[in-house]
Amino acid sequence: MTQTAVTMPVLSDTMQTGRIARWLKQPGDPVKSGDVLAEVESDKAIMDVEAYADGVLCGPLAPVDGDIPVKSTIAWITDAASAPAPAPKSPAQPAAQAAQAGASLMQQTPPRAAPQPEAPSPAPTSEPATPAPQPETHAASAPASPVLDAALAARSAGGVSPFARGLAAELDIDPALLQPDAQGRITAVQVLAAAIGPQLPHLQLGPVHRIERPSSLKAAMAENMQRTVHTPTFHVTAAVDLQPLHAAAQQAHQSISLLLARACALTVQKHPDFNACWTPGGLARREAIDIAIAVDTADGLITPVLRNAVRPLPELNEDWRELREKVARRRLVPADYSGATFYLSNLGMFAGVEQFDAIVPLGAAAILAVAAPARDGLTRLTLTCDHRVVAGADAARFLATLDEQVRAVDGLMA
Repeated sequence: MTQTAVTMPVLSDTMQTGRIARWLKQPGDPVKSGDVLAEVESDKAIMDVEAYADGVLCGPLAPVDGDIPVKSTIAWITDAASAPAPAPKSPAQPAAQAAQAGASLMQQTPPRAAPQPEAPSPAPTSEPATPAPQPETHAASAPASPVLDAALAARSAGGVSPFARGLAAELDIDPALLQPDAQGRITAVQVLAAAIGPQLPHLQLGPVHRIERPSSLKAAMAENMQRTVHTPTFHVTAAVDLQPLHAAAQQAHQSISLLLARACALTVQKHPDFNACWTPGGLARREAIDIAIAVDTADGLITPVLRNAVRPLPELNEDWRELREKVARRRLVPADYSGATFYLSNLGMFAGVEQFDAIVPLGAAAILAVAAPARDGLTRLTLTCDHRVVAGADAARFLATLDEQVRAVDGLMA
């Protein structure tokens, strides 16, 4: 019998777990190589999980909306000749309990083939083969395997090891506020990290609360921002007249953010230090200028990247249109939002935001924050810089060149 594991794909370098958004196939369904089995929510987008073999989909299926470690088995595909018949759907079946137990259950052995039909006889309880579906009255029986038994026990205990629970009590740390590991467990490692890391809020001193799990995108954004806390930064702000650029963009039905991104790219071209980033071995100097534009979505912030952003505007227009469509459908792939050399955050559409600071992501030397026009008609552009790469005078010269670029409207529109 041929058995092929379907695993949680690795969709980005930072992805440690994924969530099944929905299953498009169910156990017992015939599948062919290339068929979409499920939709997986990564830290930035929703991707399809395809079959890599022909056969029949077999369970147990990984649970929907559960955090599952990458490369974990989420289902099986067996050849059609030996595939077991799908079990009847019943909420009381142990298989339903297995789906709730989480990704650790998926590490057990692949499904066994169904035995050939025989005369009815009671199956011995010691037989390791998968028994036939039991009547509903036996739903409360013991789990079918030690793996499931351990998974259910860990679930009922809240996924916190006894030592970690005792250590958390001694250090006055609420385990409910800790981030589990890739297997969904909280161990002494997480407790000690919380003890020596940033202080957690003492929620027990306030009103009754509940912990709401963030979307994968918001969780990834929080993790990425936390990684930047050791970057030494400074801010420089300039007041620039963007009214001619706004008027030209409106007349040509152009995105003002796209025009600003091209202006930034042309400015970086004249100040190449802003296309570098700091590494322990020295400055990494990139050969292309890739501009990331922050986009607000219902799930959180995403930064699609315009590659080689000094190209003519018609080419950038087409790329930006495709990126926006992918954002709307949540179909960005890592190549669409990774590896930017410079970042742009535009809040100019929010009247009253006269100035704000942005955070420099890892891998960049600077990010430009664009506010709304102030009462004097000028727009505050704030450049946040990594001080290991550039200095204050460099930032001042950069902003002066950027001012020239946005005033040269005809050149930007070309």
